[in-house]
Amino acid sequence: MRLLLGIVLGVFLTIGSAYVYDASTASTAAPSTQAGVEGRPMVNWDVVRSNWHGWSSNLRSTWHRLASR
Repeated sequence: MRLLLGIVLGVFLTIGSAYVYDASTASTAAPSTQAGVEGRPMVNWDVVRSNWHGWSSNLRSTWHRLASR
């Protein structure tokens, strides 16, 4: 049980820290001194949101299909 809790907590901490990092650096996104590298976020959160929405709607439809049996 502790292992499962640790894994879930680790996933949430990883995603949360990536979001906080992106949120704090996206507002001050200035071009970097390296050639061709801009100050862009690590994660494209629009893609994450659409993937999450697709996954959750698929899970919801599967649940409704199984529950109706």
